[in-house]
Amino acid sequence: QVQLVESGGGLVQAGGSLRLSCVASGRTFSSYAMGWFRQVPGKEREFVATINWSGSRTYYADSAKGRFTISRDNAKVTVFLRMNSLKPADTAVYYCAASSYVVTDPDRYDYWGQGTQVTVSS
Repeated sequence: QVQLVESGGGLVQAGGSLRLSCVASGRTFSSYAMGWFRQVPGKEREFVATINWSGSRTYYADSAKGRFTISRDNAKVTVFLRMNSLKPADTAVYYCAASSYVVTDPDRYDYWGQGTQVTVSS
């Protein structure tokens, strides 16, 4: 069992930056691939980025490439999402999730955090 708690969301102006954190409980964190997703009301949960267990492989949605960076610190059981050049279209609830696989499909993720709101004003 893995419990995930996100933090770092907030209100930021367009062009600004935020760093989201997701702290995991349990001693098996380093065995999981971790992903970030986002969701706005009325829409499906959208893949943002994922990272393998060691941090050596990362994948990004086209909307995140060049602006967002996913990273992890297994010693601190934490995964991060650094978001630069934020746009109003990035406004959403951001979730971290854990999976046994490096995948972009949210249905393949086993554990989810409660989410953190990111609002980008124009």
